[in-house]
Amino acid sequence: MAISEPAPPKGRAFDLDLPRRLPRVLDRAAAGHGRACLLLVIVALFAFLPGFFSLSPIDRDEARFAQATKQMLESGNYVDIRFHVQARHKKPVGIYWLQAASVKLGEAVAGPSARGSIAFYRVPSLLAAIGAVLLTYWTALVFLTRRGALVAGLVMASCVLLGVEARLAKTDAVLLFTILAAFGALARAYLLPPVERLSDVKLAAIFWTAMAAGILVKGPMTPLFVGLAVVTLVATERSGRFLLALKPLPGLLWCLLLVLPWFVAIYYVTNGAFYQHAVGVDMLGKVTEGQEGHWGPPGTYLLAVWGTFWPGVVLAAMAVPFAWKARREKPMRFLLAWVVPAWVVFEIAATKLPHYVLPLYPGLAIIAALALERGVLAKPGSRLAGLVWLWPVMAGLLAVGLGGAYVWLGSGFGLLAWPLLLIAVVLAVAAARALAREGAEGAFLTVVAAALVLYLAVYQVLLPQMRAVWISERLAAIAAQAGCPAENIASVPYQEPSLVFLVGTKINYIAPTEAAELLKKGGCALAFIERRMQPLFEQRAGELKLKYSAIATVDGFTYNGGRPVSITVYRSQEPGP
Repeated sequence: MAISEPAPPKGRAFDLDLPRRLPRVLDRAAAGHGRACLLLVIVALFAFLPGFFSLSPIDRDEARFAQATKQMLESGNYVDIRFHVQARHKKPVGIYWLQAASVKLGEAVAGPSARGSIAFYRVPSLLAAIGAVLLTYWTALVFLTRRGALVAGLVMASCVLLGVEARLAKTDAVLLFTILAAFGALARAYLLPPVERLSDVKLAAIFWTAMAAGILVKGPMTPLFVGLAVVTLVATERSGRFLLALKPLPGLLWCLLLVLPWFVAIYYVTNGAFYQHAVGVDMLGKVTEGQEGHWGPPGTYLLAVWGTFWPGVVLAAMAVPFAWKARREKPMRFLLAWVVPAWVVFEIAATKLPHYVLPLYPGLAIIAALALERGVLAKPGSRLAGLVWLWPVMAGLLAVGLGGAYVWLGSGFGLLAWPLLLIAVVLAVAAARALAREGAEGAFLTVVAAALVLYLAVYQVLLPQMRAVWISERLAAIAAQAGCPAENIASVPYQEPSLVFLVGTKINYIAPTEAAELLKKGGCALAFIERRMQPLFEQRAGELKLKYSAIATVDGFTYNGGRPVSITVYRSQEPGP
């Protein structure tokens, strides 16, 4: 006779009994590597896909990267990097090549329209973010059982910051992928005996290829993260013999073989200007002064991690006492060498951006999973255990903040978002309450479910419908309806990179007087003039006796400038040449 499961105690309907049931999913997934990877990919897709196709190009970095790639495709020049009418000598070519390959594949499948769709430029970031989740699992296998490595992978799959980078056509998700591949190989060289790891040749190939790929994507960043860990381990071990498994000399030659052709080519194409700007201005400027208004004092990342590494940050904080006690153990020594030196360096550097420390989050995830697997996380009732209430607090703050922003900036009712936000907060509360009853694993898996629901509401429903912030998209729609070519369109002073991507490379970013002169040439011509520039435009239009009309007004809010704007679209009524 089948024995039915006992009914859950009263009061547990609130959390749907998920903290007790979800660990069973982990049991089944941990039965084999294939199942484990499948679960991680499914969770990552649920976390990363909402909004992936519907969000407009984000200013300013994403739009700059995507537009530079678009201009590579337009010009056929895959060595030099240009944005609009300027050289873009900041990052190496790797991300542009990946995006160009993605768009080319998209054109083969979807036709020429793929080149104007931001989603195809985002594909490398999405694939790299999913790959980073899988590489977290692969790296964690050196320290944990398959089940524990799964938890570490889920920490990264649900991470706020990785979810953001998965949706942006820029370097950071791909950089994380290369760094994780290098750290996974380094961990095996440092911790595993030869009989338990890959052959030295395979291990070295992974390590040095990852280093080369990282250099082509973001210059010295992969060597910086990995190099700081290596120096720390060599200093604490007073030996670098573990590096022999990575074949340093042939590996370095292989790395140089992969990266030197483009670095030599860009030197000759730009006459050295790329290095003067990328190293002398961009990289050194970020170390010594806060570039583009992104300065922050030491401790900025320690504060930001509570939001950017949510929800996994709670487990990481609860694991701090364990990490300190186990600091002399070889596995923990490796993990601390991964996280601590680089964290200190970035806290000291003047420029602060949240994604700079993203490559350290997998190390924190593995520390948290290691403490969870050993049963040494802070216990219920302790001060650190009380941090689990950050799960519902952060979910609630995000729901209230974005919900309020939607009421102000959105269009439509967004009816689906409100129940989803409520479900997410309820699940987060259930996760916090479950710590004492079901333990940290069941509680964490429940908050992962809350995070997936929250991301669906935010990225798929709320953000795409906040039309007031998608100014470029609305202006581009007006330009498309008018049918005017980009070279006959001017915008003053609203000159965001997303507008170049959406309207066309040849759009004119000029002065208001020059915009009037452009319309005077006649034919199908438009000018996007913000309210504060209208007097100058109208004065010059009067001097030229320009025939024109206002065909639309776009009111919105610039999330970069943080101010309301009103842009009038003027159309020339002059006869064409």
